[in-house]
Amino acid sequence: MNAKEIGAKAFALFMKNQRQWKAKPYTNDNIEKFRQNCEDAGYLPEHILPHDGYLINLGHPEKEGLKKSRDAFLDEMQRCEQLGLKMLNFHPGSHLKKIAEDACLKRIAESINIALDKTKGVSAVIENTAGQGTNMGFRFEQLATIIDNVADKKRVGVCLDTCHTFTAGYDLRTKKTFKATMDEFDKVVGFKYLSGMHLNDSKPDLGARVDRHQSIGKGKLGVEPFRFIMNDKRFDEIPMVLETIDAEIWPEEIKLLYSLEKRK
Repeated sequence: MNAKEIGAKAFALFMKNQRQWKAKPYTNDNIEKFRQNCEDAGYLPEHILPHDGYLINLGHPEKEGLKKSRDAFLDEMQRCEQLGLKMLNFHPGSHLKKIAEDACLKRIAESINIALDKTKGVSAVIENTAGQGTNMGFRFEQLATIIDNVADKKRVGVCLDTCHTFTAGYDLRTKKTFKATMDEFDKVVGFKYLSGMHLNDSKPDLGARVDRHQSIGKGKLGVEPFRFIMNDKRFDEIPMVLETIDAEIWPEEIKLLYSLEKRK
Protein backbone atom coordinates (compact mmCIF):
# COMPACT_ATOMS: atom_id res chain seq x y z
CA MET A 1 0.00 0.00 0.00
CA ASN A 2 1.28 3.45 -0.91
CA ALA A 3 2.11 5.41 2.26
CA LYS A 4 1.43 8.80 0.67
CA GLU A 5 -1.97 7.71 -0.66
CA ILE A 6 -3.22 6.80 2.82
CA GLY A 7 -1.97 9.99 4.47
CA ALA A 8 1.10 8.59 6.22
CA LYS A 9 3.94 10.99 7.03
CA ALA A 10 6.32 8.10 7.82
CA PHE A 11 6.58 4.51 6.67
CA ALA A 12 8.35 1.21 7.21
CA LEU A 13 9.62 -1.34 4.71
CA PHE A 14 11.59 -4.55 4.55
CA MET A 15 14.99 -4.33 2.91
CA LYS A 16 14.41 -7.72 1.24
CA ASN A 17 12.11 -10.73 1.66
CA GLN A 18 11.76 -10.87 5.43
CA ARG A 19 11.45 -14.67 5.52
CA GLN A 20 14.56 -15.53 3.50
CA TRP A 21 18.23 -15.35 4.39
CA LYS A 22 19.53 -13.97 1.11
CA ALA A 23 18.38 -11.77 -1.73
CA LYS A 24 19.77 -10.33 -4.94
CA PRO A 25 21.82 -7.15 -4.52
CA TYR A 26 20.16 -3.86 -5.36
CA THR A 27 20.89 -2.50 -8.81
CA ASN A 28 21.83 1.12 -9.38
CA ASP A 29 18.38 1.50 -10.97
CA ASN A 30 16.67 0.13 -7.80
CA ILE A 31 18.58 2.58 -5.64
CA GLU A 32 17.96 5.61 -7.84
CA LYS A 33 14.23 4.90 -8.21
CA PHE A 34 13.78 4.43 -4.46
CA ARG A 35 15.57 7.67 -3.66
CA GLN A 36 13.63 9.56 -6.33
CA ASN A 37 10.26 8.16 -5.21
CA CYS A 38 10.96 9.19 -1.62
CA GLU A 39 12.00 12.67 -2.72
CA ASP A 40 8.94 13.06 -4.95
CA ALA A 41 6.61 11.99 -2.12
CA GLY A 42 8.36 14.21 0.43
CA TYR A 43 9.72 11.48 2.72
CA LEU A 44 12.99 12.30 4.48
CA PRO A 45 15.34 9.44 5.44
CA GLU A 46 14.82 10.13 9.15
CA HIS A 47 11.08 9.45 8.76
CA ILE A 48 11.57 6.01 7.20
CA LEU A 49 11.97 3.05 9.56
CA PRO A 50 13.08 -0.12 7.75
CA HIS A 51 12.70 -3.48 9.49
CA ASP A 52 15.13 -6.39 9.23
CA GLY A 53 14.20 -9.98 8.38
CA TYR A 54 12.38 -12.24 10.82
CA LEU A 55 14.96 -15.05 10.64
CA ILE A 56 17.74 -12.95 12.18
CA ASN A 57 18.65 -13.69 15.82
CA LEU A 58 21.57 -11.52 16.93
CA GLY A 59 21.72 -13.35 20.27
CA HIS A 60 21.72 -16.84 18.76
CA PRO A 61 23.35 -19.33 21.15
CA GLU A 62 24.85 -21.50 18.39
CA LYS A 63 27.85 -20.59 16.26
CA GLU A 64 26.32 -21.33 12.87
CA GLY A 65 23.01 -19.59 13.58
CA LEU A 66 24.83 -16.58 15.01
CA LYS A 67 27.08 -16.24 11.95
CA LYS A 68 24.13 -16.45 9.54
CA SER A 69 22.26 -13.85 11.58
CA ARG A 70 25.21 -11.49 11.78
CA ASP A 71 25.92 -11.79 8.05
CA ALA A 72 22.26 -11.15 7.21
CA PHE A 73 22.03 -8.18 9.59
CA LEU A 74 25.17 -6.61 8.11
CA ASP A 75 23.71 -7.08 4.62
CA GLU A 76 20.55 -5.26 5.68
CA MET A 77 22.51 -2.43 7.30
CA GLN A 78 24.50 -2.09 4.07
CA ARG A 79 21.26 -2.01 2.07
CA CYS A 80 20.08 0.88 4.25
CA GLU A 81 23.39 2.60 3.58
CA GLN A 82 22.93 2.14 -0.18
CA LEU A 83 19.45 3.67 -0.09
CA GLY A 84 20.55 6.60 2.06
CA LEU A 85 18.43 5.51 5.04
CA LYS A 86 19.43 6.36 8.58
CA MET A 87 18.01 3.49 10.67
CA LEU A 88 17.39 -0.25 10.73
CA ASN A 89 14.78 -1.51 13.19
CA PHE A 90 15.17 -5.06 14.52
CA HIS A 91 14.03 -7.49 17.20
CA PRO A 92 17.03 -8.00 19.48
CA GLY A 93 17.16 -11.80 19.64
CA SER A 94 16.39 -14.94 21.63
CA HIS A 95 18.41 -17.18 23.95
CA LEU A 96 16.45 -20.32 22.94
CA LYS A 97 17.02 -21.67 26.48
CA LYS A 98 20.60 -22.51 25.52
CA ILE A 99 22.53 -19.60 27.06
CA ALA A 100 21.94 -17.28 30.00
CA GLU A 101 19.94 -14.10 29.44
CA ASP A 102 22.89 -11.83 30.28
CA ALA A 103 25.11 -13.72 27.84
CA CYS A 104 22.46 -13.36 25.15
CA LEU A 105 22.16 -9.60 25.73
CA LYS A 106 25.93 -9.16 25.46
CA ARG A 107 25.97 -11.29 22.30
CA ILE A 108 23.28 -9.03 20.78
CA ALA A 109 25.38 -5.94 21.56
CA GLU A 110 28.47 -7.61 20.07
CA SER A 111 26.47 -8.36 16.91
CA ILE A 112 25.44 -4.70 16.69
CA ASN A 113 29.05 -3.58 17.16
CA ILE A 114 30.21 -5.79 14.28
CA ALA A 115 27.61 -4.28 11.93
CA LEU A 116 28.28 -0.70 13.03
CA ASP A 117 32.01 -1.15 12.49
CA LYS A 118 31.40 -2.12 8.86
CA THR A 119 28.84 0.55 7.95
CA LYS A 120 28.47 4.32 8.14
CA GLY A 121 25.55 6.62 8.83
CA VAL A 122 23.01 3.93 9.76
CA SER A 123 21.81 3.42 13.33
CA ALA A 124 20.74 0.09 14.82
CA VAL A 125 17.27 0.62 16.36
CA ILE A 126 16.29 -2.05 18.89
CA GLU A 127 12.58 -2.86 19.08
CA ASN A 128 11.24 -3.78 22.49
CA THR A 129 9.48 -7.14 22.45
CA ALA A 130 6.46 -8.64 24.20
CA GLY A 131 8.72 -11.22 25.85
CA GLN A 132 7.07 -14.11 24.05
CA GLY A 133 8.96 -17.40 24.28
CA THR A 134 12.67 -16.77 24.78
CA ASN A 135 12.69 -13.32 23.15
CA MET A 136 14.89 -10.75 24.86
CA GLY A 137 14.31 -6.99 25.04
CA PHE A 138 10.93 -6.95 26.79
CA ARG A 139 12.21 -5.23 29.92
CA PHE A 140 13.63 -1.72 29.76
CA GLU A 141 16.63 -2.98 31.74
CA GLN A 142 17.41 -5.45 28.96
CA LEU A 143 17.35 -2.68 26.35
CA ALA A 144 19.65 -0.62 28.58
CA THR A 145 22.10 -3.52 28.95
CA ILE A 146 22.33 -3.92 25.18
CA ILE A 147 22.90 -0.18 24.69
CA ASP A 148 25.50 -0.12 27.49
CA ASN A 149 27.51 -2.71 25.57
CA VAL A 150 27.29 -0.94 22.19
CA ALA A 151 30.48 0.98 21.48
CA ASP A 152 29.04 3.77 19.33
CA LYS A 153 26.19 5.20 21.41
CA LYS A 154 25.38 7.73 18.67
CA ARG A 155 24.31 4.95 16.32
CA VAL A 156 22.00 2.92 18.54
CA GLY A 157 18.38 3.62 19.40
CA VAL A 158 15.09 2.12 20.51
CA CYS A 159 11.73 1.63 18.81
CA LEU A 160 8.88 1.28 21.31
CA ASP A 161 5.97 -0.87 20.19
CA THR A 162 2.84 -0.02 22.17
CA CYS A 163 1.42 -3.56 22.07
CA HIS A 164 4.76 -5.09 23.06
CA THR A 165 5.22 -2.55 25.86
CA PHE A 166 1.77 -3.31 27.28
CA THR A 167 1.95 -7.10 27.05
CA ALA A 168 5.46 -7.00 28.56
CA GLY A 169 3.83 -5.55 31.69
CA TYR A 170 4.02 -1.76 31.29
CA ASP A 171 0.60 -0.13 31.60
CA LEU A 172 -0.23 2.70 29.19
CA ARG A 173 -4.00 2.97 29.64
CA THR A 174 -4.38 5.93 32.01
CA LYS A 175 -2.60 9.26 32.28
CA LYS A 176 -1.02 8.13 35.55
CA THR A 177 0.21 4.73 34.33
CA PHE A 178 1.35 6.14 30.98
CA LYS A 179 3.44 8.75 32.80
CA ALA A 180 4.87 6.12 35.16
CA THR A 181 5.85 3.87 32.25
CA MET A 182 7.47 6.69 30.29
CA ASP A 183 9.26 7.98 33.38
CA GLU A 184 10.66 4.49 33.89
CA PHE A 185 11.75 4.28 30.26
CA ASP A 186 13.49 7.64 30.58
CA LYS A 187 15.20 6.64 33.82
CA VAL A 188 16.33 3.18 32.68
CA VAL A 189 17.00 3.72 28.96
CA GLY A 190 16.69 7.44 28.24
CA PHE A 191 14.42 9.30 25.82
CA LYS A 192 17.49 10.39 23.88
CA TYR A 193 17.58 6.85 22.49
CA LEU A 194 13.95 6.81 21.33
CA SER A 195 14.19 6.69 17.54
CA GLY A 196 10.78 5.41 16.43
CA MET A 197 7.50 3.84 17.50
CA HIS A 198 5.12 1.13 16.34
CA LEU A 199 1.55 2.07 17.17
CA ASN A 200 -0.61 -0.98 17.81
CA ASP A 201 -3.51 -1.87 20.04
CA SER A 202 -3.24 -5.22 21.83
CA LYS A 203 -5.34 -8.38 21.74
CA PRO A 204 -3.74 -9.85 24.92
CA ASP A 205 -4.00 -8.38 28.43
CA LEU A 206 -1.40 -6.42 30.37
CA GLY A 207 1.64 -8.58 31.11
CA ALA A 208 0.49 -11.54 28.99
CA ARG A 209 3.86 -11.64 27.17
CA VAL A 210 2.09 -12.55 23.95
CA ASP A 211 2.60 -10.58 20.72
CA ARG A 212 -0.80 -10.11 19.07
CA HIS A 213 -1.57 -6.74 17.53
CA GLN A 214 -5.05 -5.21 17.18
CA SER A 215 -6.52 -2.21 15.35
CA ILE A 216 -6.36 1.11 17.23
CA GLY A 217 -9.17 1.37 19.79
CA LYS A 218 -10.33 -2.22 19.30
CA GLY A 219 -8.04 -3.95 21.80
CA LYS A 220 -7.11 -3.94 25.47
CA LEU A 221 -5.27 -0.60 25.21
CA GLY A 222 -8.11 1.47 23.77
CA VAL A 223 -7.70 4.95 22.31
CA GLU A 224 -6.36 6.88 25.32
CA PRO A 225 -2.68 5.79 25.15
CA PHE A 226 -2.54 7.06 21.58
CA ARG A 227 -4.03 10.38 22.66
CA PHE A 228 -1.21 10.69 25.22
CA ILE A 229 1.40 9.89 22.56
CA MET A 230 -0.03 12.32 20.00
CA ASN A 231 0.08 15.16 22.54
CA ASP A 232 3.53 14.55 24.01
CA LYS A 233 6.33 16.54 22.39
CA ARG A 234 8.86 13.82 23.27
CA PHE A 235 7.40 11.78 20.39
CA ASP A 236 7.66 14.56 17.81
CA GLU A 237 9.81 14.13 14.72
CA ILE A 238 10.31 10.38 15.04
CA PRO A 239 8.71 7.87 12.66
CA MET A 240 5.57 6.30 14.13
CA VAL A 241 4.39 3.33 12.12
CA LEU A 242 1.13 1.38 12.24
CA GLU A 243 1.46 -2.40 12.35
CA THR A 244 -2.22 -3.03 13.02
CA ILE A 245 -4.00 -6.08 11.63
CA ASP A 246 -6.45 -4.61 9.08
CA ALA A 247 -4.71 -2.80 6.23
CA GLU A 248 -8.07 -1.75 4.82
CA ILE A 249 -8.63 0.69 7.68
CA TRP A 250 -5.11 2.12 7.90
CA PRO A 251 -6.26 5.43 6.33
CA GLU A 252 -9.01 5.73 8.97
CA GLU A 253 -6.56 4.86 11.76
CA ILE A 254 -4.13 7.53 10.58
CA LYS A 255 -6.96 10.10 10.54
CA LEU A 256 -8.01 8.99 14.02
CA LEU A 257 -4.48 9.42 15.37
CA TYR A 258 -4.15 12.94 13.95
CA SER A 259 -7.61 13.83 15.28
CA LEU A 260 -6.36 13.12 18.81
CA GLU A 261 -3.70 15.82 18.54
CA LYS A 262 -4.62 18.92 20.56
CA ARG A 263 -1.40 20.91 20.40
CA LYS A 264 -1.12 23.74 17.88
